[in-house]
Amino acid sequence: MKHLKNFLLILACTFFSKTFAQKETALRDKVQIFYYGWYGNQQTDGSLQHWNHEIIPHWNNPKWNNLGHYKGGDDIGANFYPALGNYSSNDKKIIEKHMQMMKDSGVGVVVISWLGKDSFTDKSVMKYLEAAQRFNLKIAFHIEPFYKTIAELRNQLSYLVTTYSQHPAFYKKDGKPMYYVYDSYKIAPEEWSKLLSENGEETVRNTELDALYIGLWVEKNDSAFFDKSGFDGFYTYFASEGFVFGSTTSNWKDMAQYAKDHHLIFIPCVGPGYSDTRIRPWNEANFKSRDNGKYYEKMFDAAINVNPEFIGITSFNEWHEGTQIEPAIPKKIDNFIYEDYGKDPWMYIKETKRLTDKFLKGK
Repeated sequence: MKHLKNFLLILACTFFSKTFAQKETALRDKVQIFYYGWYGNQQTDGSLQHWNHEIIPHWNNPKWNNLGHYKGGDDIGANFYPALGNYSSNDKKIIEKHMQMMKDSGVGVVVISWLGKDSFTDKSVMKYLEAAQRFNLKIAFHIEPFYKTIAELRNQLSYLVTTYSQHPAFYKKDGKPMYYVYDSYKIAPEEWSKLLSENGEETVRNTELDALYIGLWVEKNDSAFFDKSGFDGFYTYFASEGFVFGSTTSNWKDMAQYAKDHHLIFIPCVGPGYSDTRIRPWNEANFKSRDNGKYYEKMFDAAINVNPEFIGITSFNEWHEGTQIEPAIPKKIDNFIYEDYGKDPWMYIKETKRLTDKFLKGK
């Protein structure tokens, strides 16, 4: 009898432990971080990718034309320098380290930038899924505007679903994938409606391509876009407060109300700062100082205050725009001094954990 009691006690403890872990995972899934797998180096990939970013021309000022590319090595297209150096996004050891960092930061879903079948960002998706599973994380997709038509996107989605959706780390909410669609405004809402409305000519609804499609809210009047397009929700992405209507935190209350009134998902996005003048030297107006973590906390609090179901974090490693939480180290090259986080390269991993815990405490 004593052995039976011990066995039942162990069984109960195991059950409650698994139940708690499942609840914790579901809770962490409410925090989703944008991740970029577009970096390459000679050792792993045979060539540099993205570290040698071009200096982007201004749209109408020839002063900023033809300024060239960065060389890689110590000279990269970013205002900060990564602690892991010029890594490859296809390096398994790097992927493992990144997944551990994101796990430590308290997020649950890694939203990987995706530029379609056979693109550089598609090379290691399976590696990301496998690594995410080991760390009890999930992978969602941030669909970049590489397609020209709705029909082309539909074909790409078919590839995505056929190739990856059966993997246990492929993120699904209530049984449906969730896709972030960057620059969704570049295609007319009437065209989106063909794909996203139930009666659309090329509808994905009630097919294997059905999902929660999250469009990008940029300007004040984008409500008209979401009224017609058939998206299931919207996100704000940009980490620069005030850059556009959608990334201006004082507008989030009204946007949250619009989402509630129209049964849409609203995902406000927060970031630790914004610094992109190495690739856009003409863009100083949108620089946002990290202010030793205060900027991040203020933006996070603004998101928490509208009580969203999800919060997006921009970003884990978008080095070009200086929104990363990935560890950065002090470095100097020629006359340029890279920005850093102060004494602790891991500061923003730790701060993200503190802020995500604050958000999830109320859930």
